[in-house]
Amino acid sequence: MRAIITVVGQDTVGILASVSQVCAAHNANIIEVTQSVLQEMFVMVMLVNIDHLSGSINGLAQSMNEMGEEKNLKIHVMHEDIFHSMHRI
Repeated sequence: MRAIITVVGQDTVGILASVSQVCAAHNANIIEVTQSVLQEMFVMVMLVNIDHLSGSINGLAQSMNEMGEEKNLKIHVMHEDIFHSMHRI
């Protein structure tokens, strides 16, 4: 199973590292990352494997939300199936 993580916010040092640390803490394996800086806005999309996730995807999402609030970032975590369903409509 896989999940999609999206991150949007003001560009600062360490965003990728912070998101990666939360993934590692939950045993979510990062498969692919794309990121860009649009003027001063940081935008990133990650594809992560959640087969061996410690806890639930909701726990991962909650940890990402907490870290996002601390760093003034909008972070969304969703199961790949939901992501695909949303984009088929």
